[in-house]
Amino acid sequence: MDQTRKWVERLSDEDLMFVKRFVLASGSLKALAEGYSISYPTVRLRLDRLIAKIRILDDLQIVSEFERSLRTLYAEGKIDMQTLKALLAAHLEEMGRPDEKTTAGS
Repeated sequence: MDQTRKWVERLSDEDLMFVKRFVLASGSLKALAEGYSISYPTVRLRLDRLIAKIRILDDLQIVSEFERSLRTLYAEGKIDMQTLKALLAAHLEEMGRPDEKTTAGS
């Protein structure tokens, strides 16, 4: 699979629809908020989470699909930092790499 498209193919249908609506709104978060009938801060949060998710999906340094899934859940706001760190630490220990970083930004 072409690496430049891999992240796009991993987005959910909901994420892809958001991207489509964002582009069709010419990048206007105000217009997007009106289209979704939600507040501007809610649209901003959704976009920030989608940006974080795309960065994770596009990060070639993350080789474990389990780690990628955990980081994606964190980016989506489905798990907190403490849970992410605990699960990553357990995963790295199981993989025999307990000394690697387990922060969300790495």
